[in-house]
Amino acid sequence: MSDSQALRDSFALVGKSGDEVPRYFYSYLFLIAPEVRPMFPIAMGAQRDRLVAALGRIVAEADNPDQLVPFLQQLGRDHRKFQVVAQHYEAVGQALLATLAYFLGEAWTPELQHGWTEAYTLVARTMVEAAEADGRMNPPWWNAEVVHHEQRGFDLAVITLRLDHPMTYLAGQSVMVETPTLPSTWRSFTPATAARADGTVELHVRAVDGGLVSPALVYGLRRGDVLRLGAPVGDRLTLQASGGRDLVLIAGGTGLAPLRALVEEIAQRGPQRRVDLFVGARDARGLYDMPALRQLAAAHPWCRLTPLVGADAGTFENRSLAGPVLRAAGWHGRSFYVCGSPAMVSATVRDLAGAGVPHDLLHFEDAR
Repeated sequence: MSDSQALRDSFALVGKSGDEVPRYFYSYLFLIAPEVRPMFPIAMGAQRDRLVAALGRIVAEADNPDQLVPFLQQLGRDHRKFQVVAQHYEAVGQALLATLAYFLGEAWTPELQHGWTEAYTLVARTMVEAAEADGRMNPPWWNAEVVHHEQRGFDLAVITLRLDHPMTYLAGQSVMVETPTLPSTWRSFTPATAARADGTVELHVRAVDGGLVSPALVYGLRRGDVLRLGAPVGDRLTLQASGGRDLVLIAGGTGLAPLRALVEEIAQRGPQRRVDLFVGARDARGLYDMPALRQLAAAHPWCRLTPLVGADAGTFENRSLAGPVLRAAGWHGRSFYVCGSPAMVSATVRDLAGAGVPHDLLHFEDAR
């Protein structure tokens, strides 16, 4: 991209205006292209955050096409579920330039306008081409019928879905989910199962206090309801990241889902390796999936299951599960996967790194 440092500097300057920036952008977009408003949720807070995060990543990686291009391609594929087509990108580009001009004021020079126009043209072309290529192979979304809904606690449900089309995904990837009661409101969940021949997918969902989608899934969903699932995304928690090493999997709460899927994928496709799965919970009620886990471990001797409850979970007040895991063995050369609440992941990764686990052997997502 031309003069990427100028793009970064101008974006940083605009960012000083905080939440006013995405508000202005979407107000302008809906004014010039009112037909796109139904593509977005009624509550726009999360959407504004995603916009700023995406723009920040684009300008930060403007000089790193090996990272930027795959990100843009995935973004283009993912936007198919909103029924975005090529002409919508023109309105978005117009709104973006108008927003930058408004907040930069006199700093918005012809040179900067040219640079941003050129950069956005490249971004839009990459996204459109990826979306068109994906459209030749996959639907824009998958319809997923609820075939089983089991309450495993007052705020937690295990949901089994059957897809209307085959979905190819890797264990550890996540999918966006839309409920029929909240159109255009999508939230990310990670299947607890590897891709299955029968087209079923299992989700573990905890109702987030004040949330929209997760309470609808836990409390409002019934057998026969049909959800929409977006294309699978992400690679941080996939087996590809492990380089074939033996694994130590550390789960808290519904962070168990992607780690259970990893075990299932190894069982289905190999290669076989040693796996130690630690499941932490504040009390026994938090170990909501133990029958399935015990069955999985019994069927596969290379997988060892260790529940961590209460005092056994170590320093649970700061949510780190590193202590009991490290006391169990040295784990030299093994890949660690950590998934759970942001506080648990942050504390556990911090303590593992502090104990000498190399950074390239720590696999986690920044927030869940």
